[in-house]
Amino acid sequence: MNEAFALGTDGVAITGFIVLFVLMLLRVPVGMAMGLVGVTGYSYLVGGGPALKLVGQTSMRTVTDYTFGVIPMFILMGAFVSNSGVSRELFRAANTLVGHLKGGLGIATVVACGGFAAICGSSVATAATFANVAYPEMRRYGYPQTFSTGVIAAGGTLGAMLPPSTVLAVYGIITQQDIGKLFAAGVLPGILAMSMYVITVALIGVARPKFLPAGTPSTWTQRIKGLRDVWAPLLLFAFVIGGLYGGLFTPTEAGGVGAGGAFVLGVLRRRLSRALIRKSLLDATRTSAAVFTVLIGAILFGYFLTVTQTPQKITVFLTGLGLGRYGVLVLIMLMYLVLGCLMDAMAMIILTVPIIFPVITALGFDPIWFGVIIVMTVELGLIHPPVGMNVFVIKSVVKDVSFTTIFLGVIPFVITDLIRLAILISFPIIALYLPGRMG
Repeated sequence: MNEAFALGTDGVAITGFIVLFVLMLLRVPVGMAMGLVGVTGYSYLVGGGPALKLVGQTSMRTVTDYTFGVIPMFILMGAFVSNSGVSRELFRAANTLVGHLKGGLGIATVVACGGFAAICGSSVATAATFANVAYPEMRRYGYPQTFSTGVIAAGGTLGAMLPPSTVLAVYGIITQQDIGKLFAAGVLPGILAMSMYVITVALIGVARPKFLPAGTPSTWTQRIKGLRDVWAPLLLFAFVIGGLYGGLFTPTEAGGVGAGGAFVLGVLRRRLSRALIRKSLLDATRTSAAVFTVLIGAILFGYFLTVTQTPQKITVFLTGLGLGRYGVLVLIMLMYLVLGCLMDAMAMIILTVPIIFPVITALGFDPIWFGVIIVMTVELGLIHPPVGMNVFVIKSVVKDVSFTTIFLGVIPFVITDLIRLAILISFPIIALYLPGRMG
């Protein structure tokens, strides 16, 4: 009887995954698809009554949970910052410092993307913003389309690594890890990512001297003015992350402080009109609603996985392959690279982490370090061919460029990302140094 039930649950689990991917291919929203499959599968195995109770309890618990409040707060902070024109100020400041160098506008784009991502926390939003801000400037100075779009697509991926990262926060919620430590763990890898992108741009300039032009030098007056314009976002970032790192407030409180600080700075600097405040609130509400829909769907799907014991079975299967812990890790990362062609970063994290996380803990990997590795791998999926979410975002903003052109432009940065992943796997201390000092 038990054997028959085991066979039955395996069959139901496989059917559930097949139906889930079919629904996603039919463009059913990921959260809805996961919730539908989760509730239907749970109802089939346990009963309709408990399944319906689960829907109400899960929905109410998720939207009222204090811990989950970190998500809408940081999204609201990013919306205020985005709508107050900070992206242009960051780009202008970086351009006055390095724009005169060969490939300087590319370096300025990477630095500005990193600064904006550190406050916004969204890769797609960063890519879309700088497709509007940086692309016209690079084209005006004679930069090729391939490089211009490639560096923006790559720079956008910094959004999920540098704190406050919504993706890292969701990973922490799912795996019950300290979100503050996860944010701290993303700082040095995020700086490493920015540095390696800057080096990549410089190497392209050296290897192909006529490919990247140099801009016009800025005066010291212009440079000082540019730096003076970005004091507000830098102060906000330092206060929020410093407070988190120093233990002054929890991640949810940090989100509230960040959102309030972004609002006050925007109003005081006269960068947020009544219309922009309303737009920021609406943008944050829509994005938060979408994230919570996916979260509720994922939790419902997680109950279905628990009943079928799918995580435990996958753990036994992968650890029994005889590949060693790093062999299994490479296998998991390859899976994420493939999934990157099919769905966005948030959906990938929410769908797969409940299944993969038990494998990682069974193999003895540090969960904080793995959070950084998984987010970095997922972000690589946003730019690599044949489908990359950031590439599609840039194409929607820049109408006169082809997908092939953008993908050609991101190839050097994909290679850089693979090297960076190898470095972080070889030297976990890069990600674990700052969390280790938090106690």
